[in-house]
Amino acid sequence: MNEKKPTIIKRVKTNSPEWDATANEVRRAMMLTAKLNKLSFDDAAEIRALFSELIGQKVDETFKLIPPFYTSGGLEIRVGHKVFINQCCTIYDMGGVDIANLVMIGPNVNIITSAHPLESTKRRAYVEAKPIVIEKNVWIATAATILGGVTIGENSVVGAGAVVTKDVPANSFVAGVPAKVIRSLSHDEFNLQDSKV
Repeated sequence: MNEKKPTIIKRVKTNSPEWDATANEVRRAMMLTAKLNKLSFDDAAEIRALFSELIGQKVDETFKLIPPFYTSGGLEIRVGHKVFINQCCTIYDMGGVDIANLVMIGPNVNIITSAHPLESTKRRAYVEAKPIVIEKNVWIATAATILGGVTIGENSVVGAGAVVTKDVPANSFVAGVPAKVIRSLSHDEFNLQDSKV
């Protein structure tokens, strides 16, 4: 978490060839998620196959997702082992989303790497995207929102409804809008049995 991340890793101008390519990625993602979202919890193998196609790499047999799921592209999402994504999650991955081993993502979570500029004259001109990194053994509780440029440190918990705009230190519980560290988590509170993945 000490390594310096770029402020903006991607800026896409509207009415450009790159914007058209992005629109094609969105179309592809919508087609695949429409198929994925017709599946039930019991269709785990099919869900893994479609999600693998969506992100362009095979997910591990331990990966679990409960549809529906939404994304703006999918090809910039990377997931580790024993990752669980609950229903109604949205990942806008233009800036890249890295999800490490043992991560649990609750229902209605939004992971959004991209945003429009605040200045009204530039708002429709381009989209900026920053990476999101979710480190090992993180739990993101229901309806939390993670914004671009954020790293959530290992073993941390993001409280329900939190809006994370800044990096979360390892071994922390954060909550609120904007999210703030509520307290540190001790090693006794981690599920160390599964942390060897």
